[in-house]
Amino acid sequence: MKYENASDILPAELLKELQKYAAGKLLYISSGEEKRAWGETSGYRETLMRRNVMIRNKYVSGMTVSELADEYFLSLDSIKKIIYSKKNDRHITYAPTLESAIQYSNAGMLEEWIHCYLLLTRNAASILHDFVEEKPRYYGVVKFPLRLIQRDGVESEDNNRIIDDAKTHPPLLIRYEAGKFYCIAQKELLTILKQRKINAYPTIIILNGHADYKSFMKHYGTVLLFCK
Repeated sequence: MKYENASDILPAELLKELQKYAAGKLLYISSGEEKRAWGETSGYRETLMRRNVMIRNKYVSGMTVSELADEYFLSLDSIKKIIYSKKNDRHITYAPTLESAIQYSNAGMLEEWIHCYLLLTRNAASILHDFVEEKPRYYGVVKFPLRLIQRDGVESEDNNRIIDDAKTHPPLLIRYEAGKFYCIAQKELLTILKQRKINAYPTIIILNGHADYKSFMKHYGTVLLFCK
């Protein structure tokens, strides 16, 4: 590191003040940027945190330590440490409810909630596999007008189930493609909502490709209200 004469750099008044405290000493003056924790620059720490959240969710949902170790290529002891860790590592617990989805969304982990819902609640591994392959973007959770959703596969017969409180039910997963909205895996829920004449319901929008994302943001990105 090259040393500079302080008198060539600092104002005279500031130099006099420094001389009161450190005359004749070598000082190191940082750039002012806070030191980042390990892994923050590369994003590796964030990746591990998200992985750990998924491991804990799967364990709570019934997977064994041995099964998790095989899936994530970790030792049994490593899985146990993740499961029982008391560190503040975003210990949010998955549930198939709107409240849980909003909590994950606020933590920047909406994708993780969707994966948990499809894998642990719906047992829709094939749909989840398609999501992983397509690498879509997710927008939500927002209050969405149900009249915009295509009615393909939506039943018309009466259904006695009642949606009393949306917070106890999951948000809808709706795909936006070529200017239209499609229900992915919850047509029975959409049927009930339609029959109950519910106008708007909490929804997560799934967007594939730059063109669809750009079109969606242009027409809907500023008009949909986020759920709180």
